[in-house]
Amino acid sequence: LDKVVAGGALLVNRSGDKDELEVLKEEVMADLAKLAKAVNELSDGDGVYAMASTLGSLEALLEFLKTSKIPVHAINIGPVHRLDVMRASTQLERTHPEYALILAFDVPVAKDAAAFAEDTGVRIFTAEIIYHLFDHFTAYMAEVRARKQEEARFVAAFPVVASIIPEFIFNRGGPGDPFVAGMLVKEGQLRRGTPLCVITPASGDSGPTVVDLGRVASIEKDKKPVDELKRGQSGAVKVETPNNIVFGRHFTAKDALYSRLTRESINALKEHFKDDLSKEEWQLVIKLKRMFGII
Repeated sequence: LDKVVAGGALLVNRSGDKDELEVLKEEVMADLAKLAKAVNELSDGDGVYAMASTLGSLEALLEFLKTSKIPVHAINIGPVHRLDVMRASTQLERTHPEYALILAFDVPVAKDAAAFAEDTGVRIFTAEIIYHLFDHFTAYMAEVRARKQEEARFVAAFPVVASIIPEFIFNRGGPGDPFVAGMLVKEGQLRRGTPLCVITPASGDSGPTVVDLGRVASIEKDKKPVDELKRGQSGAVKVETPNNIVFGRHFTAKDALYSRLTRESINALKEHFKDDLSKEEWQLVIKLKRMFGII
């Protein structure tokens, strides 16, 4: 048989009637049309490439991917060939290049397809059990998320309001020296790499001034290095300050410390760290956004 789909209906036009033939064609294509509609509902153009051995298997895979909220941009039935890899590789140029992968359910992978996938950067996950495909995909996406978070770590600024503990000033900053002091987190979370600033009050005809203090280089709590301090926690914080910024001259323990948010840092938070912030912390982002006049 030529141009048939595994698992598809096989209908016979015993009468030879042309009208009946057209009806049978529509009936045979109904299942494929149903799958095409399912793919359109699962994706806006971004998504994985789903493959299975038969029509029924593909239906089951698509239903599972829909339940798992995994977007699908294209489908096929049968072994994974070079052309399938080419189609999956189109995702490399779209918004989510991590979707340039093939989820192959109970189908073999041709040798030339595997070699081409390695050359182009397309991942192929195979399994005979649907749940194993899901495990492969979620593990891979966790790796992607961790890599993106690491890349965005110095762009994304987590919201924080902190105070300096005046009894614990270890280093005042200045030329070649960092500012090191005890700090208490009042709102949000203080993370390593966060840019800090203070806002000095208006004086005379000039309005409030933002003084950038530099980035948090390290944090210690109970004499152990940590990556962050949560609300209500305190620790020793080292800030790599510019040469001209000195504690006692440009800011004091009376000044509240704020994370220096920008439009770029907020966008990075939304894209890569959305689930790492609580509802209250997102409210703090909005508060700081207004404070800094970010549009």
